Amino acid sequence: MPVPDLRPIESPTPPPPSKEEADLLAALRRGDDQAFEALVRRFSGAMLAAIRRILRNEDDARDALQDAFVSVFRAVGRYQGESRLATWLHRIAVNAALMKLRGRRRHPEASIEALLPRFQDDGHELVPNEPWRVSEAAADEAIERATRAETRELVRRAIDELPETYRVVLILRDIEELSTDEAAHLLEVTPNAVKIRLHRARQALRAKLDPSLRLPPAPDAA
Repeated sequence: MPVPDLRPIESPTPPPPSKEEADLLAALRRGDDQAFEALVRRFSGAMLAAIRRILRNEDDARDALQDAFVSVFRAVGRYQGESRLATWLHRIAVNAALMKLRGRRRHPEASIEALLPRFQDDGHELVPNEPWRVSEAAADEAIERATRAETRELVRRAIDELPETYRVVLILRDIEELSTDEAAHLLEVTPNAVKIRLHRARQALRAKLDPSLRLPPAPDAA
């Protein structure tokens, strides 16, 4: 169950850089301080938002943002435009957040087992999933938008409650939209470990959201 609609989806084929972006990159490679300041003003908000999703601590997030821009300053001369500038900066921000996360004192994580589905001997789930409410069914557009916003906040809170190992991989794959290989590289695990953690994280998230999003039981027929 991929996490719904928490981040805009980028085109898989990035458009060529605009003249403004190309000029900015050229100035950055020349070591222009004003260009770097312009880069910070333009992209720091989006980078900080990505970092916050991972760290959930404002002081740590701002420290990681500074670390990210130090990395940008050091690496901009090697950046060849293989991806959109915003995408490149986003990956650096995510990496800075993960580095900060590794530096924290680790605490024992709660078990995720209670949130995973259980199966009978014949392979059927003991408690099958019930259909969820569909916000698009709301007739009034304003109500529909409000319902969507409420659901998005509900999803965010549920993600925050997942054990860190699963929360982070879910964020990297379903919200930050990194590939399995990218996430594995940043997390220093195998791609198969990412797939397993992501599958379990999605199952656990479904279990957390189910009481709030399942359809109410149909009224008894008269």
